[in-house]
Amino acid sequence: MSQVYLTVAYDGTNYHGSALQAGEPETIEAYLNRAIRGATGEDSPVIGASRTDAGVHARGAVFVFATESTIPADRFVYVLNHLLPEDIRVVESHPVPDDFHPRRQEARKTYEYRILNTPWADPTRRLYTWHVPRPVDVTRMQKAAEYLAGEHDFTSFCNVDSTAQSHVRTITAISVSREGDEIILRITGNGFLYNMVRIIAGTLTQIGWGWREPDDMERILSACDRAAAGCTAPPQGLILAGYDFLQSPH
Repeated sequence: MSQVYLTVAYDGTNYHGSALQAGEPETIEAYLNRAIRGATGEDSPVIGASRTDAGVHARGAVFVFATESTIPADRFVYVLNHLLPEDIRVVESHPVPDDFHPRRQEARKTYEYRILNTPWADPTRRLYTWHVPRPVDVTRMQKAAEYLAGEHDFTSFCNVDSTAQSHVRTITAISVSREGDEIILRITGNGFLYNMVRIIAGTLTQIGWGWREPDDMERILSACDRAAAGCTAPPQGLILAGYDFLQSPH
């Protein structure tokens, strides 16, 4: 028995999130499991490093699975892509130790959130950005974002339905920049709560509109109350960019 590590990219538009759900065939894990079964004849479900919501995308999602197949680990990138729909692609595969568990490793995870800041929507980007026609001050957003760096209790930026035992997380890097007609929030941390990045994006955008001041972010954090923060930005602007495991999975 060996264990295979997969880096997976997907367009989440047509899926009910990444995680396997009882009675729900349209998830990323369900398609990966079917592809693995087709390639190996084994029922060997993947274990994801984290999960994404319906409509959220990924460039660098991580999954592992165990197999007794004779297919070399680095060949699964080719074999599985022949069995997956075109909006899910394995971009890397390699062996990892049997005791490697993607949710038990120290890692930094990076997300990006994209806002299309134009007077009129662009139909070709409607599935990958949040269209915001109102003018947005990116400098105000960046000043506010700086309050989020470091270790904090992020209860104010967590969906009230979260089951996480602790809401303390560490943000190691955060930036807001304008690239052409898009505003991009990039955020790296040791873990994220349910809807955390989308609530941060929504709150920062309201600050960019002038509805709140940048230094209000300090008060929002200390409130530890979801009602203190802003709106939850829609899912399609969010992409899981990738992982940086502190101990190499190779």
